[in-house]
Amino acid sequence: MGFKDLFSFLGQSSSKEERVAQYVIREHDRGRALNDILEDKYVVNRLQSPQQRARLLDRPEIIKAIGGDMSEASEGFKAG
Repeated sequence: MGFKDLFSFLGQSSSKEERVAQYVIREHDRGRALNDILEDKYVVNRLQSPQQRARLLDRPEIIKAIGGDMSEASEGFKAG
C-alpha cells in the first residue's frame, strides 16, 4: 500500500451520497420542490446529519440541475 492509497478516501464522495444526489435530481426533474426532497425519508435515512444534506448543495451536478431552487433550499437549512 503506497502513501497515495492511504489518503485516497479524502477525494472521494461516498456512493451513498452519490445515490442520494441522483435521487434529488430525479425528483426535482419531476417537479418537486428542493426543500421537500431534502426532507424525504429516503434522503434523511441515508444522510442523517443536516450537514451531510447541506453538503449535497455543493455538488456540481446538483447545482447544475437545480439552479434557481438553491437559494430556497439554503434558506430552509438556515431557518431549520
